[in-house]
Amino acid sequence: MKQTSLAKFLYLSIAAAIVTISLKFYAYQVTGSMGFLSDALESIVNLFAALFALIMLRISQKPADDGHVYGHSKAEYFSSATEGALILIAAFSIIRTAIPRIMEPAPLENINTGLLFSLLASVVNLLVGLTLIKNGKKRKSLVLEADGRHLMTDVWTSVGVIAGIVMVKFTGWFIIDPIIAILVALNIIYTGYKLISRSASGLMDATIPAEDLEKVTLYLDSLKVNEIEYHSLLTRVAGQRKFISMHLLVPGEWSVKQGHDWADNVEETIIGLFDEPVTVSTHIEPVDDPASVKDIGIDRVIMPRQNP
Repeated sequence: MKQTSLAKFLYLSIAAAIVTISLKFYAYQVTGSMGFLSDALESIVNLFAALFALIMLRISQKPADDGHVYGHSKAEYFSSATEGALILIAAFSIIRTAIPRIMEPAPLENINTGLLFSLLASVVNLLVGLTLIKNGKKRKSLVLEADGRHLMTDVWTSVGVIAGIVMVKFTGWFIIDPIIAILVALNIIYTGYKLISRSASGLMDATIPAEDLEKVTLYLDSLKVNEIEYHSLLTRVAGQRKFISMHLLVPGEWSVKQGHDWADNVEETIIGLFDEPVTVSTHIEPVDDPASVKDIGIDRVIMPRQNP
């Protein structure tokens, strides 16, 4: 996936953040609403998150080098974790600013104007957020998907704030404004937690998704009709790239070339099962050697042998 293809979506996110910050701060200025202020604060977080995501995307797309022979794909997880942390900061900031208004509710002004500008900002975030999530899933980019979900939390923030302001308008209960802001902040905290949890999973070398693992095992199981066995199937995900390794047990009388050609075919077939980048590594062993059965897992058990 070309870097420019992904980066253009983040530039869109940055532009959307600048527009929504302007709209939401104006809504706050004309109304004095804590809800609108908290909404604007989260948009500032969106801007910094999008800028950081763009930096991490550029790093993750760098080719492998001598110091990073497996590439830089995991940089995307730092972006997602940072966005999660920024979301949490925004949520606690909202709660902090809303609590004094609960103690001393204040009247709001120019409510209709504030609602209009907040609604416009929400539409912008909704369209951009859905675009980022859709393309993030399509391109297997955690950076785009995380940024899109961040924008969608902003949309829900705005929806909650708008609902609260509408209730204030028709009831005159000004205490509703800060209460709605706090409730929305709690929802934002949950979203931030999910982003950080997902990043931690990736940094801990989580296995590939179950549906992807099933595709691999179904293919490998189909090889057994040719007296080919396999074990020590290990997988992990790093950003957009999947890593898959296994031991292939072939007849002992096969030549080195025959085993190598067979392994190449297996690797090529597995790579073809996926649209995103995949690195497949195989290790050939004789199926009729008892020592092969014990050579399983990440800590290989190599049986002592006599020198030829």
